[in-house]
Amino acid sequence: VQLQASGGGLAQPGGSLRLSCVASTFSLDLYAIGWFRQVPGKEREQISCISSYDGSTTYADSVKGRFTISKDSSKNTVYLQMNSLKPEDTAVYYCAAGAVQSGLPGQYDYWGQGTQVTVSS
Repeated sequence: VQLQASGGGLAQPGGSLRLSCVASTFSLDLYAIGWFRQVPGKEREQISCISSYDGSTTYADSVKGRFTISKDSSKNTVYLQMNSLKPEDTAVYYCAAGAVQSGLPGQYDYWGQGTQVTVSS
C-alpha cells in the first residue's frame, strides 16, 4: 500500500495551494482519507477527513471555511484545497488512509511521506 502526498511549497499569506494524495496500489474509495499536519515539537493533528462511505467531510476549526477536501475517484486522488493561507498553517502535511473516519492518527493504517507547506511573506 502506497500513498504519495504532493503539492506543498511556499505561499504568501492569503495565498492558495492544492495538495494531492495519490494511491498507487489500492482504491481510495475503500478508505477514509485524512489530511494531517505536524510542526516540530507538536503532535500530529487532523485537519480534514473524507469518508469512504458517504463522502461526508470534516474539518478542524482552524481550517474550516478556508480548506476543502475532495476526491476524484477516476484519478484515485484526494485533494486538499487550501485558501486564505496563514503563517500558522506552516507545517508538514500528511495524507493517511484508514478503515474508519476518525480524528485520531492511530486509527489510520497507511501514510504518505509528507509535503512541506510554508506560508511566509
